[in-house]
Amino acid sequence: MDFETLKQECLACRRCGLCETRQHVVFGQGVPDAEVLFVGEGPGAHEDEEGLPFVGRSGKLLDSYLEAVDLSRERNVFIANIVKCRPPQNRDPLPEESAACMPWLREQFRLLRPKIVVCLGRVAAQQLIEKGFSVTKDHGKFFDKQGTLFMATLHPAALLRNPNHKPLAFGDFAALRDKIQQVCTHTYDR
Repeated sequence: MDFETLKQECLACRRCGLCETRQHVVFGQGVPDAEVLFVGEGPGAHEDEEGLPFVGRSGKLLDSYLEAVDLSRERNVFIANIVKCRPPQNRDPLPEESAACMPWLREQFRLLRPKIVVCLGRVAAQQLIEKGFSVTKDHGKFFDKQGTLFMATLHPAALLRNPNHKPLAFGDFAALRDKIQQVCTHTYDR
């Protein structure tokens, strides 16, 4: 299966109840040869309206952090979520919703073959790194999982609620930049 076929199938998904309340499936955004995959928990209201990940205030903050380390969804990363449809009132995805959506993310991962996966927030980190993962304790650390490096950082929405954590997250992005230079083949200053 290629990326466009996967996207078209995902856009028609009805695997869980979230399809009943969504405006748009938020498949993801970025380049199909990205060596860095960012994964959040699920779309919010702005994302549901536009069909794109991280487009509200938290998306602007994420984009500014990406730009600071020479990354961009237009040039060299892909951004996705655990669930592709907005949970009501932006609640955490239910286990059955995450389980229903996980095959979409796994296939995105298989097609992208990223060298690094960055989990944005607790929900993504607990789904992709380890069930009991503490983002506040273990953010910015890299974990090798079958040849792919995983790292978690604070979710941009959490940084907007608690701005004094922004330096911690920026440190994580600086560590990511350094790790990219070590393990990725593309030149990121295109």
